[in-house]
Amino acid sequence: MKEQLKLLRESSLSAIAEAQTGEELEALRIKYLGKKGELTAILKQMGKLSAEERPVMGQLANEVRNALEASLEERKSAVSALMLEKRLADEAIDVTIPGKKQEMGHRHPMYTALDEIKEIFIGMGFTILDGPEVELAELNFDRLNAEEGHPSRDWSDTFYFDEDSRVMLRSQTSPMQVRAMDTMELPIRIIAPGRVYRKDEVDATHSPMFHQIEGMAIDKGITMADLKGTLNTVVEQLYGKGTKTRFRPHHFPFTEPSCEMDVQCHKCGGVGCPTCKGEGWIELLGAGMIHPRVLEMAGIDPNVYSGWAFGIGLERTAMRRFKIADLRLIFENDVRFLEQF
Repeated sequence: MKEQLKLLRESSLSAIAEAQTGEELEALRIKYLGKKGELTAILKQMGKLSAEERPVMGQLANEVRNALEASLEERKSAVSALMLEKRLADEAIDVTIPGKKQEMGHRHPMYTALDEIKEIFIGMGFTILDGPEVELAELNFDRLNAEEGHPSRDWSDTFYFDEDSRVMLRSQTSPMQVRAMDTMELPIRIIAPGRVYRKDEVDATHSPMFHQIEGMAIDKGITMADLKGTLNTVVEQLYGKGTKTRFRPHHFPFTEPSCEMDVQCHKCGGVGCPTCKGEGWIELLGAGMIHPRVLEMAGIDPNVYSGWAFGIGLERTAMRRFKIADLRLIFENDVRFLEQF
């Protein structure tokens, strides 16, 4: 038994000294000192010894155990130091290596155009309003002189949330004009930008989701000349002095008279191309004098006050502003495209 303890001490101390990881040390501890370890197996033979030999072997066994435990602890500290040194070496930072370039983003061209429009109208004394995208049909249609069954609801139809078609994704930001008339004191000068939703087919100038800016001015003595002068001023500040526009008669239920304003196609200069569908002009907005009935529904006397309103597509404004040929490019998030602006 004495010889067994001597051999165990020599082999175990040698194995512990060669261990390279904490896992290896734990395996050796179990192998030699565990409940089923080699030292325990030797100690089970104590019953075979005489009364005189047992104290001597017990003391020797304790010395072996203490030596093993001390060796394990010492090697554990050494292995930890080695692992830390290796980790520091592996994770060392070479300060001489050039740093990685930080890619900085910038404003989307559409929102650049929106900011420019806001600045123009703020300079004219207008207030910027924001409103809900989920809207009541009463404000989106009825209060704008387009009652149930009106033909204009077909081409601007959208997505509804109830069976009665009363709660909807707004098809225009015009409901903010109604909210302004209901809550603001006269005179009123506001623009209301935001997302709108229609059942438009996707092409170079259309999308089922797009952004619109509604504008409205109500005061005493406002005429169609004020509307045309304001819009031409805005367009020239956006696109440059001498930008060509044209006004065409149209019909909107909430304005009378009504018109549409086009700008000359930036792609072909009026000759005709796929972007303008061969017409040489791109429709920019619809506008007109606010219908007297719309004013009356808001409690405003049309015999005292008059006003104009318009709705402009923000994407088309950005297209003309940055000479973008296809509206779909604005929504595709292609970095190669966006980095040009």
